[in-house]
Amino acid sequence: MRKITIVGGGQSGLQVGIGLLQAGHQVRVVQNRTAEEIAAGKVLSSQCMFGAAVQNERDLGIDFWSDICPPVQGIGFTVPHPEQKGAKVIDWVARLDRDAYSVDQRVKVPRWLEEFTKLGGELVIAEAGIAELETYAAEDDLVLIASGKGEIGKLFERDAGKSPFDRPQRALALTYVTGMTPRPEHSAVCFNLIPGVGEYFVFPALTTSGPCEIMVMEGIPGGPMDCWADVTSPEQHLAQSKAILDTFLPWEAERCKDIALTDDNGILAGRFPPTVRKPVATLPSGRQVLGLADAVCLNDPITGQGSNNASKAAAIYLKRILDRGDQPFDAGWMQGTFDAYWDYAQWVVQWTNMMLLPPPDFVLEIMGTACVVPELAHRIANGFDDPRDFFPWFAEPEAAAAYLQGLKAA
Repeated sequence: MRKITIVGGGQSGLQVGIGLLQAGHQVRVVQNRTAEEIAAGKVLSSQCMFGAAVQNERDLGIDFWSDICPPVQGIGFTVPHPEQKGAKVIDWVARLDRDAYSVDQRVKVPRWLEEFTKLGGELVIAEAGIAELETYAAEDDLVLIASGKGEIGKLFERDAGKSPFDRPQRALALTYVTGMTPRPEHSAVCFNLIPGVGEYFVFPALTTSGPCEIMVMEGIPGGPMDCWADVTSPEQHLAQSKAILDTFLPWEAERCKDIALTDDNGILAGRFPPTVRKPVATLPSGRQVLGLADAVCLNDPITGQGSNNASKAAAIYLKRILDRGDQPFDAGWMQGTFDAYWDYAQWVVQWTNMMLLPPPDFVLEIMGTACVVPELAHRIANGFDDPRDFFPWFAEPEAAAAYLQGLKAA
């Protein structure tokens, strides 16, 4: 039996912790809020988990919501006409091979904490700083850091070679609502790209009060969607969300005539720079700790990969820990564990960072071609489940030209 401490009880930390308990190990999770405080607090994210990430939860027996959560059955992509309001220059939708699901973290985390303690895990409600990490590292075989906030977040050095941006690329806002008119045919992540302004996407989810829709606004800094600084109430937040749709996306505004907030805590606004950090941190004592998921690989939510990355990182770390047997979790093993995750995550990071930049002509051609080639639309939609499939044809002009030529010939 190994003794392991995980600082941070979110998607990745609890997924690893529950998996380790199921395998017979001793696990302590340290976090600064109780399940009750999380359930009654503000929304934490805009999570939409695709097939592979959902399967990771099913493999551990902790997918408690697929039978009651509204499914996300497709991906749609729209670009409005720059001069004709209400017109679209690109508009397509494609089905996912496997349904995606979005479960509010205020629903998921408390239930997983219950499962964690039921399996015999030790839950510590406390702020963890350097002194506490020293204690955990001295007592246990391994310490994982699954929280990037506060004092411990500064332990992990920014990796400049993997982090092209040193400042936020979007002004972000979430709005959880009820009363939205469903899209026809089937549900989907409806993604709207407004050149020079930002992005808006919306999808069905499950929140504390039941089914809802999550509206995600991504405004280019300094532009008309960077408009949240003066919003001081939930009512103003909802009004601002609707005003953006009225101005730029009338077809989305039409769906939102009767929307209401799920609750006063169903809103969030902020910004952060996408950042990859070096995964192994050394404490003053010389002992080392390993960063996990967002603590060391934080993406902008524009591609909806945050919770998926967390799930996939957790699955890789869990397997690496279990495969280690009784051998020490030394710095070489720690770096190798992150590298095993980076083999996958590097493609997600590259794709996400591409989407934060003005789209090059060849990407616009790809997205436009998807309007008339269903096979291409289907491939793009399902790439959200495994973004490695976007390379090289979504990243390199020559590869894109060859791929599109092949599609048209077929």
